[in-house]
Amino acid sequence: MTTLLFILGIGVFAVGLLVSIAWHELGHLSTAKLFGIRVPQYMVGFGPTIFSRKKGETEYGIKAIPFGGYIRMIGMFPPGPDGRLEARSTSPWRGMIEDARSAAFEELRPGDENRLFYTRQPWKRVIVMFAGPFMNLVLAVGLFLTVLMGFGISQQTTTVSSVSQCVIAQSENRDTCEKSDAASPAAAAGLKAGDKIVSFDGVRTDEWNELSDLIRANPGKEVPIVVDRDGEEVTLRAEIVANQVAKKDSSGQIVEGEYVTAGFLGFSAATGIVKQDFGSSVTWMGDRVGDAVDSLAALPSRIPALWDAAFGDGEREADSPMGVVGAARVGGEIFTLDVPATQQLAMALMLVAGFNLSLFLFNMLPLLPLDGGHIAGALWESLRRNLAKVLRRPDPGPFDVAKLMPVAYVVAGVFICFTLLVLVADVVNPVRIS
Repeated sequence: MTTLLFILGIGVFAVGLLVSIAWHELGHLSTAKLFGIRVPQYMVGFGPTIFSRKKGETEYGIKAIPFGGYIRMIGMFPPGPDGRLEARSTSPWRGMIEDARSAAFEELRPGDENRLFYTRQPWKRVIVMFAGPFMNLVLAVGLFLTVLMGFGISQQTTTVSSVSQCVIAQSENRDTCEKSDAASPAAAAGLKAGDKIVSFDGVRTDEWNELSDLIRANPGKEVPIVVDRDGEEVTLRAEIVANQVAKKDSSGQIVEGEYVTAGFLGFSAATGIVKQDFGSSVTWMGDRVGDAVDSLAALPSRIPALWDAAFGDGEREADSPMGVVGAARVGGEIFTLDVPATQQLAMALMLVAGFNLSLFLFNMLPLLPLDGGHIAGALWESLRRNLAKVLRRPDPGPFDVAKLMPVAYVVAGVFICFTLLVLVADVVNPVRIS
């Protein structure tokens, strides 16, 4: 049964992956057609074609390798300086440029002269190239909101899980009381496991971070604490003491290995599934975007640890970069967890949402062959054309993005090597969510 659930989880992620790719390419396709650019092909996947059907002037299909997708627009790059496709050069760098230019004019038909991608105004080209990643962002936001507001997420609550019997500095990393330790304010006040704190020092709250901040801000003060105990509200009094506690960042997350002196009550908060309101959901998503940007910027620094995890005896870190294979494996593990089916589904949706957020951020990098590289080229063309107009100089014409193809091949090579490294690590030393 566990194996079947694991396979089901992989299948759910695979469907989410295909939908995400198709949704991305639909953004490119719809805006390209809106601006009159001819699109001969819309494909989900790479390699041999499994299924295709031609509707109008576009062939729609699915290919065998579901690790990406593309649409083919005619005239992605302008012709050479003489207005014609240049002859093949013996220079390998020049050859890359000419190959890209030739591919851009494949399937050119009479009447297509005004339907080429490069002939569109730069702002239209920016929209076409941005539309793909933007669709991934829209899908990510939609899935995140569905989970946060519809299912809820696991987080600490104001319900007491356990009560500390004494005051111990958290940096000491021990949980056994010694004779010299003072009794904790929570134990002295009579707080019990299962109590739900509904107000602290007259402030009613049902959010853990707010309650935690109130406790930390009141060292040395005796405060009334109202708890819900078996359906009845009971008022307790506790004298908050100063203690060394874990530092929190601006989003309320614990900063590992750093401590501050603040108010201490002495209890552990229970965790539960809590639905978020719209404002909290937006804040949560903002934090995740920040985390994703930081992770993307830190990718080069993670390569040594990833190499050691793949080919050495290093441990695979929980936040280590994962590829499609690793994410699919996590998707399988989600459906084998001993949690309610609704939470399994919520976690699977979160996984697909995170994948779409990563697709958006990665594709926005201003490097060819990524969408961000074409956006950067269009913006540069607009800048230099407007500058020439202001300076009353001749129009420099379209910016030839094809000249950057050697750089694109280098970027693609680096990306392929990194993908293979992640693939090996995902197979021999995978990230495990349990």
